[in-house]
Amino acid sequence: MALHADRPGPTSQPTSPRSTEPDDGHELAALARFARSDVDLDRAGLSRNLRTVAMIWRREMIRFWRNRTRLLTSFAQPLLYLFIFGAGLNRLVSRGATPVGVSFQKFLYPGVLAMVVLFSSIFSAISIVWDREFGFLREMLVAPVSRTSLVVGKALGGASTSALQAVVLLVLGPIIGVHLTVVKVLLLLPMLLLVAFAMTSIGVALAAGMASLESFQVVMQLVMMPMFFLSGAIYPVTGLPAWLSVLTRLDPLTYGVAPIRRLVLGDSVAGSIPIFGVHLGTAAQIAVITAIGVGSCGLAVHRFRQSN
Repeated sequence: MALHADRPGPTSQPTSPRSTEPDDGHELAALARFARSDVDLDRAGLSRNLRTVAMIWRREMIRFWRNRTRLLTSFAQPLLYLFIFGAGLNRLVSRGATPVGVSFQKFLYPGVLAMVVLFSSIFSAISIVWDREFGFLREMLVAPVSRTSLVVGKALGGASTSALQAVVLLVLGPIIGVHLTVVKVLLLLPMLLLVAFAMTSIGVALAAGMASLESFQVVMQLVMMPMFFLSGAIYPVTGLPAWLSVLTRLDPLTYGVAPIRRLVLGDSVAGSIPIFGVHLGTAAQIAVITAIGVGSCGLAVHRFRQSN
């Protein structure tokens, strides 16, 4: 019995070296499942945020299309500037004020396109204040989505509606003698959308900290009109007094008006923008307006996180 008890059993010797292999395999499998689940969560979060951007964009488009009053009245001011203001001053403006061979009405036309983009973009941001007052914004903020997706969706929606209104005004070009080819229109579409995105992002950044419609409207008027008049939409930005020249360079819309005017009227009409002796060409102007749009969008996200 003693010898039988002391005899080593067949299962007592190799258990430890063989048992570590299954344990290591289970651990590696668990780590692999955890890694896959983490990737799945990241993919699910990305998909959810992309759907949020698309939903906010679609909501802005539906709201714009259903508001026929806004759609019709948004063209009243551009037509007033183009056909009454432009035609009335066409003969009064001195010959040296605009490039040779270009009437003041033609020179004003790209500025009117930029004006439509500016006003529509800033006005579209007012819906943020409206949604905050009626509680819809709070429902979006408590949803399991990032604030960035909400701001990007809002900026893209406002930019799309603003660019769409400017595109409609392209039909007025031949009426005042502006020749628009298919190539010009195709190049003009992304430029209008880029400027609209930058202006909408500025409006969203301003509206992110506003609690009432009245306060936003006051700030909106203080921002829109100076941006429009200082952008070179009505007059060239060259040959100005020093103090006025500085203000035009600080205006974000300046770097959107110049590329639009160059696409519509050509290089001879829209020159470069000199800053500290360096002349910014079209590529640099597009880079500046892109940086303004991205920076304003980031500022809007930051303000949403701070105020809500």
